[in-house]
Amino acid sequence: MNNNDIIRRLRYTFDFSDAKMIEVFGLANKEVTRAQVSDWLKKEEDPEYKELDDENLAIFLNGLIIDMRGKKEGPQPIPEKQLNNNIILRKLKIALNLKDDDMLDILELVNFRLSKHELSAFFRNPSQSQYRPLKDQILRNFLHGMQLRYHDNQAI
Repeated sequence: MNNNDIIRRLRYTFDFSDAKMIEVFGLANKEVTRAQVSDWLKKEEDPEYKELDDENLAIFLNGLIIDMRGKKEGPQPIPEKQLNNNIILRKLKIALNLKDDDMLDILELVNFRLSKHELSAFFRNPSQSQYRPLKDQILRNFLHGMQLRYHDNQAI
């Protein structure tokens, strides 16, 4: 999945305005303009479209963690220069304070079944033999499940 798709889905899931998007970046000590946010949210076909790099997505996810959980004491996390799906999933897990069962429930909402062992392999150290890279399909299903849980159920 590309970073622009991820940030678009997160914006829709949590119904963030442009001002809220700018605020989330600001929580992670990054000043962005409404024009930058707007260009990142555009579709690839749009001439104004700008690609969101890994570092800026990491900054946004760090800001999301602070927004959802509060600022922690001490030095703030340094945004990764390179992201992979495993890191993105870990940051979403932290931001939403999800346990393994919660994550499996979110995947279940889109009829995607995964065992606890399969899920835990995504959070292991890459040097461990049990580590597994997270495929786009699983991240896409997880983001869709988040949308069903957090966006579509807001009226309830």
